[in-house]
Amino acid sequence: MLESLRTARGVSRSLRIYYGDKERSAAMDRLYRRFISPGDLVFDIGAHVGDRIAAFRRLGARVVALEPQPALVRTLRLLYGRDADVTIEPAAVGARSGFVDLNLNVDNPTVSTASPAFIDAAAGASGWEEQTWSENVRVPMTTLDALIAQHGMPAFIKIDVEGFEAEALSGLTRAVPALSFEFTKIQPAIAVTCLERCIALGYTQFNAALGESQGFEHADWIDARGITTWLAGLPASANSGDVYASLA
Repeated sequence: MLESLRTARGVSRSLRIYYGDKERSAAMDRLYRRFISPGDLVFDIGAHVGDRIAAFRRLGARVVALEPQPALVRTLRLLYGRDADVTIEPAAVGARSGFVDLNLNVDNPTVSTASPAFIDAAAGASGWEEQTWSENVRVPMTTLDALIAQHGMPAFIKIDVEGFEAEALSGLTRAVPALSFEFTKIQPAIAVTCLERCIALGYTQFNAALGESQGFEHADWIDARGITTWLAGLPASANSGDVYASLA
């Protein structure tokens, strides 16, 4: 009973944070409009409570949303289950299809993770002192290639999976027009691995947004060397953000 109450409180907190700021929503729409046109297909990998789904739908996109946390899957189905242009799949995304152990942070579900290394990196890190992963659940896992084979080629893929981004990108063998992946300063090597994978896929243009700013840090797109240098120079206080990769 206590765990259920903590989960409900954590989900409610996320809903307030991610749906309660109209200016943030407007900024999100402006950012994603660079990549998405009405009728496009978008993959939301690590959908959480679905604020990106809301943005993609406002832009007229069809959405395939992947979220492995059972409580958040229920939330997404309540919010978007009647929308014919939103497909919700209760699964993680990784380098192969199968199953994976998901570590749940019931008080702060936004940082639940399939990566033990992410939990290790958070231990003792500034700003992460109160985070605990108290439950573990085995969940289905698919790949980006399998999703493309099932649903078609997306115009954009958003990946936000708490330290599991490199595994997710490992399951993509052909480039989509554009994608984003989250990075954290507690795991700088993961961002480098993701960038290397993007370069191997053929991406040549990069940009980034810090935290929940929903705005690009660079006025113009920069190359792989530039984004690598920028990431390496960020202070620990930057905490996290998203790198955007584009073919053109």
